Amino acid sequence: MSKVEEFEELRPLLFSIAYRILGSVGEAEDAVQETWLRYDASTTRPVSAKAFLSATVTRIAIDVLRSARVRREEYVGPWLPEPLLDDPYEDPARAAELADSVSMAALLLLERLSPLERSVFVLREVFGFGFDEIAAAVGRSEAACRQLVVRARRHMNEGRPRFEADRQERQELARQFFEALAHGDVDGLRSLLSADVQLVGDGGGKAPQLARAVAGAENVARLLATVYPLMARVDITFELHEVNGQPGALFRDRNGKVLHILALDVLDGQIQTIRSVINPDKLGHLGPVADAWAVDREVKQTRKRTR
Repeated sequence: MSKVEEFEELRPLLFSIAYRILGSVGEAEDAVQETWLRYDASTTRPVSAKAFLSATVTRIAIDVLRSARVRREEYVGPWLPEPLLDDPYEDPARAAELADSVSMAALLLLERLSPLERSVFVLREVFGFGFDEIAAAVGRSEAACRQLVVRARRHMNEGRPRFEADRQERQELARQFFEALAHGDVDGLRSLLSADVQLVGDGGGKAPQLARAVAGAENVARLLATVYPLMARVDITFELHEVNGQPGALFRDRNGKVLHILALDVLDGQIQTIRSVINPDKLGHLGPVADAWAVDREVKQTRKRTR
């Protein structure tokens, strides 16, 4: 194969590695593009294109993550990963690892790790790379990489949520949730939420949001049942969609532009966490983005008229 063909065949894998390290679709795409530029500029062909390109995109992602951490510390409000609707890489042999590692809950846990720990964990635990390949990618000895994996695995296991294994059950619960949401059904919503459910919103200071954080089934149910029927009155619609491998929905304004996403964490037949991403900087890869401030003003006007 030509260089271009080799690279395009491996592009889904490279993006998936970079996204899990960075938690950002845009930064992951940039890392993949930079990987291609370095590969194209190389005068020699590596023995293994997969090993070379995976190592290159990992090193680039580590450098980007180190600089991104400073920006995230200054971020306005809770930081959530950029929502990913479809993971381009598939590997039946590692389907469970891939699905679990791309969830927002898992990506937020990865944020607790150092860039090196995060990268080594992703390469080993998610994609199954050998320690010799990982060592070459991150510039550490195999022994050091083994220690990094042990440490990272311990941190991840301490906080890792265990999602429902039955995908159909998750989807049915999500269907009930969004049906209750559309009707402003407080009791219906409350029955689907865990007692200590959390609602977390990421507006980044660039868009209005439901709230930075709301806890408790009663509080969350009442907030959602108040806001979403009003949004429907100004022609906000939603479509059910997996978000980072978990049930969720994509919301659009009357012109079909992306307003925000909701992602649900489901455990033991109840919704444990609801995450809302409305920061326009994190939605552009999903299509044209709505003016959330304009929608917010219209919702508030509608609320005044209905009082």
